[in-house]
Amino acid sequence: MSAPAAAPGRRGLAVLFSVVIVDLVGFGIVMPALPFWAREFGADATTLGLLMSAYAVAQFVCAPLWGRLSDRVGRRPVLLGTIAGTAVALLAVGLAPSLAWLFAARLAAGAFAANVSVASAYISDVTAPAERTRWMGMLGASFGVGFVLGPAIGGLLQPFGHAVPMLVAAGLSAVNWVFAFVRLGEPERHAAAAAAPGGRLGVLRDPVVRRITLANLVFSLAVTQLETLFAYFMMDRFAWDMRRVGFLLAAMAVVMGGIQGGGMKALSARLPERSLVVGGVLLLAVGFGGVPLPGSVALLMLPLLFAAVGRAIAQPALLSLASQAALPEQRGLVMGAFQSSASLARIVGPALGGLLYDVSRPAPFFVASGLLLLVAVGARALPRGAAAAESASAAPVPLP
Repeated sequence: MSAPAAAPGRRGLAVLFSVVIVDLVGFGIVMPALPFWAREFGADATTLGLLMSAYAVAQFVCAPLWGRLSDRVGRRPVLLGTIAGTAVALLAVGLAPSLAWLFAARLAAGAFAANVSVASAYISDVTAPAERTRWMGMLGASFGVGFVLGPAIGGLLQPFGHAVPMLVAAGLSAVNWVFAFVRLGEPERHAAAAAAPGGRLGVLRDPVVRRITLANLVFSLAVTQLETLFAYFMMDRFAWDMRRVGFLLAAMAVVMGGIQGGGMKALSARLPERSLVVGGVLLLAVGFGGVPLPGSVALLMLPLLFAAVGRAIAQPALLSLASQAALPEQRGLVMGAFQSSASLARIVGPALGGLLYDVSRPAPFFVASGLLLLVAVGARALPRGAAAAESASAAPVPLP
């Protein structure tokens, strides 16, 4: 497969972000629709949690494989393969005639959904460590844009049935593959990948990588509680439909995208990544703990705002710390391990959250808040990061 004429580097980053945004718009379309689609098959909260966990199982297994493969054959071919697989999997979700079929299709979708680690490695290939938090913030902003447009589109498609958003997302992924094939270039290759002893477990022998990955594991375990159960919570507590849930998720994504697309540059210039992680996680803990308390949707907006702001700050800072801890030739593997920690959390988190929700609706949100407080305490042991460092080198700054 020949590489396109588009040059890598900063221009390549613009194309990469376009590809990621479209990919995430497809994911965002599915996000508010899937719980309603699952409920049509009689799924309770526990079953919904298991459905989300099935997706994460496949993602957990495949994330480091895609990362390692991208180190060996290049970022571009791996991204093209995962986008194509995503299109087929989304088509299968939309055509699902039963809950068992839906589980199988979500397993396939999860297998191809690990390309964020490859995109993170792509960014690391072409940016200096001193500015990497800014570009990881732009990656987070791509999530924000995707999650603004996706849920809104999903909500607008509600009158046509809960399966239609899945089919539209599949078509969008197919168009995205064509765009990526034509426009996405391969970043400058570093030295041939050096295999880490023990693969994914091998990179975790590095204490810095291990601490950052553990922080991401617990962080992701917490945020999956809201991701999984928010639609059911709004249905059961306020009798909301998919359209209103989709627009509310889009509004939260606007807040996150605004912070990550603009505010992170100023924040990362003033504060080290570690401080950003601690501050963001504390805001997120307050937000999650407050979700079950309000008796009206208007009052619910405040804890949701705290949650959106906190996640917008903490997530790119964690990504940046992980990328800085990786040797250039092993970035894909390290970012794959980092992503797989989130996938592992999404195996346990949704199932746990569903069980807790069926026992008591507020329980998952209070548990998530407690987990985030643990992350804030543990984050004090993380490296400060290199966001404020004066460096033009493309290699990561050595961390203490």
